[in-house]
Amino acid sequence: MDIRGEYDIPADRDTVWQAINDPDVLRDCIPGCDALTPTDDGSGFDATVTAKVGPVKATLNGTVTLTDVEEAQRYTIVGEGKGAAGFAKLTAPVTLEDNADGGTRLTYTAQAQLGGKLAQLGSRLVQSTARKYADQFFSALNARLSSGEAEAGADDEAGAATQGEGGGNTWLIYGGVGLAVLILLLLFLR
Repeated sequence: MDIRGEYDIPADRDTVWQAINDPDVLRDCIPGCDALTPTDDGSGFDATVTAKVGPVKATLNGTVTLTDVEEAQRYTIVGEGKGAAGFAKLTAPVTLEDNADGGTRLTYTAQAQLGGKLAQLGSRLVQSTARKYADQFFSALNARLSSGEAEAGADDEAGAATQGEGGGNTWLIYGGVGLAVLILLLLFLR
């Protein structure tokens, strides 16, 4: 199963990259996000999201990691989630590109395997719910970027990660977490 999404975000690419790398922004913007924590081995993140589709309310526990990271341009999300209502496994390339009005176009294409109760719900109900969750996420992200909160927080976090002991690009792992959780949620609901 494939799910595709494309969103125009009214901020430059670096600002969007920083925002989607900020765990506080992600927690605040992902509908129903109950938890977002680093995995024990530091290779990714565990997330818990609660969602409702028609009569089915489910909690999804998922783990995501990133591969093929090119800062402020692209990465591939690899994730899996499961809950009482089913499971989802996905691989999703995500790209950021400048658009004509000075903003950023975020595009993703996810390939997934699904199972369980939610996979059996009517496709119209599931698709409209998935679209609603995606719209809520990007609406919240746009609001954060417009207020300047995300940019300031992401700058602080990026600086701390680069200056911290061991440095590395651990903060880049956050980049796909919010999108992965959102995509897992959308796929889980699809």
